[in-house]
Amino acid sequence: MASSSKRPRSGAPAAAEVAEAADAVAAAEVVEAVPHVRVAVIGAGFGGLGAAVRLRRAGITDFVVLERADSVGGTWRDNSYPGCACDVPSHLYSFSFAPNPEWPRSFSGQPDIRAYLEKVATVFRLRSHLRFNAEVLEARWESEHTRWRITTSAGEWTADAIVSASGPLADPQIPDLPGLGSFPGKVFHSSRWDHDYDLTGKRVAMVGTGASAAQIIPSIQPQVSELTVFQRTPAWVLPRRDREISQLEKWLHSRLPVTGKIRRGTLFALRELQVDAFVRRPGLLRVIQQLAERHIAQGVSDPVLRAKLMPDYRIGCKRILLSNTYYPALAAANTEVVSSGLRELRGSTLVAADGSEREVDAIVFGTGFHVTDMPIGARVFGANGTSLAEEWKDGMEALRGSTVHGFPNLFFVIGPNTGLGNSSMILMIESQLNYLIDALTTLGSIGAAAMQPTVRAQRQWNLELQHRMDRTVWTTGGCRSWYLDPSGKNTVLWPGSTSSFRRATRKVDLGEYELIMRAVPAAARAAQGVSA
Repeated sequence: MASSSKRPRSGAPAAAEVAEAADAVAAAEVVEAVPHVRVAVIGAGFGGLGAAVRLRRAGITDFVVLERADSVGGTWRDNSYPGCACDVPSHLYSFSFAPNPEWPRSFSGQPDIRAYLEKVATVFRLRSHLRFNAEVLEARWESEHTRWRITTSAGEWTADAIVSASGPLADPQIPDLPGLGSFPGKVFHSSRWDHDYDLTGKRVAMVGTGASAAQIIPSIQPQVSELTVFQRTPAWVLPRRDREISQLEKWLHSRLPVTGKIRRGTLFALRELQVDAFVRRPGLLRVIQQLAERHIAQGVSDPVLRAKLMPDYRIGCKRILLSNTYYPALAAANTEVVSSGLRELRGSTLVAADGSEREVDAIVFGTGFHVTDMPIGARVFGANGTSLAEEWKDGMEALRGSTVHGFPNLFFVIGPNTGLGNSSMILMIESQLNYLIDALTTLGSIGAAAMQPTVRAQRQWNLELQHRMDRTVWTTGGCRSWYLDPSGKNTVLWPGSTSSFRRATRKVDLGEYELIMRAVPAAARAAQGVSA
C-alpha cells in the first residue's frame, strides 16, 4: 500500500529550508531597522561641518554628522583656555564659501572662531544632520553588505561611506609620570581647562612650551603667585602683528565682498611665497631667524634666561610661535623657567629631569595631542578585520592624505601628511572635500558601491612624499618635533604648497583605485532561492 506521506516535488525546498530562509529574511529585516545613511561624518569641527556643507551642495542629503560632544566646534570648542586664539589671519582661517566680514581682529580668538562655526551650522542648514553625544566606539566594514556598521554611544548606524573628520588635535596627550596619580592638587590639560578652578594666588606649574603654552603663560602669569615653566625644548617666537579690525574694514567687506576676497587672496599669496623656504631651501629661513633672535633680545634682558630660551635648531623645524607677551611673562619676577622636562612627582613636589624640586598647587599640561597615533585608528576595522591602528603600526600613511587600502569608502579630512607649518588648514580641508565629493559622485556615476586605493598607488604616493620630505626644514633642521612619529618619520605635514595639494586632490584618478561592486547578502540569496 502506498504511503500517505507526500514527498516534496523535485526542486522545491523542504519545509525546514523554507523556515530557515524565512528566519534569515526576518533577521535581515531586524538588521535593516538600524538607520542607514549614505554617508556618516565623524566630528563636527571645521572638517566635519565643511564636509556636511559640501555633501548638501552635491545633492547628497542622506547623511549624519556624529559628534561626541554636545555642540559643534571641534578643537575650537575644546580649547577654551585663557588667551586661546588662532595664529593664522582671520580672513584666511575661514571657508571660502562662508566668508566672515565681521572678524573682530586680524588674529581672532577662540570665542569668535567657535561662534563662526555655530553660524555655519545654522546658515547652511546642518542642524538636522547633527547627532550630539554620539561618540564613535567602533566602525567595522561589512563586506557582505558593502557598508560600514558604526557603533556609537547613542546607538548604531550603517553607512555606505565614512568621512573621518575627528582631527589630529582632538585627544590630549598627558605624559605617564611617576606619582602623577597621587598629586594632591589640581591637574588638567590645556584642552580640558577647568574654568571652575581659580588660579589666583596659586603656585602653578606649566608643563610644555608649545603654541598653547605661549598663549596660556602670559594670560595666567599676572594672577598666580608663582609660575614654574617646565621647558624641554625652547621654541622660536616671532612678533604677533595683531590689531583690531576697524568698522570701515568690516563695512567694506560686507558691502563689497570683493574686498574681502582681495584681502584673503593677498594673505594666501604671502603664505604661499614662504613655502619654498620650508620645503626646499631651508637656508632662506635665516632672515626670519634673525628677526626671532632680535625679538628675544628685546623681550628678555637677563642673559641667563635668554640662554635658556634660545633654540639650538633652525627656525621652522618646530612650529614657530607668534606672541608679543610670551617673553615678558617668562621674564616676570614670579616666573621661573626650568630648562628640563618634568621627571616625576612626590606628593605636591615636582621633580625635574635635572633633579631640582618645586612645590606647586596646580599643574597645567600643554603637552599636545595624539597626532601620529590618532585614537580613531583603534576603533576602525577594515575589510580583513584589521584595525587602522594595526595597519599604521609602522607609521600613518594614506593615498593623497585621504584614503587607505583595506578600508573601502573611508575618507579622511586632515589625514596623514596634510598638516601645514605656515598657512591655513582650511585650505587643505577644502581640497580634501573636493576629493571626497568627486569620489562619491564618481562611484554613483559608474554604479560601483565602494572604492579603495591599490597597494601600489598608496605605496608610490608615500615613497615620493617621504623623498620630498628629506629636503624640508622639518627633517634637516636639527630638532625633534611632534610632527615625527616614534621612528622619526614625518607623517603629519605636507611637503609642498597648498596650491600643489589642491591640484593633487582636484579629481579622483580611478587608475589608483580598486572598485567594489554591491554585494548580495546571503539572506537575500536565500530568499531568492525560496521564491524560485
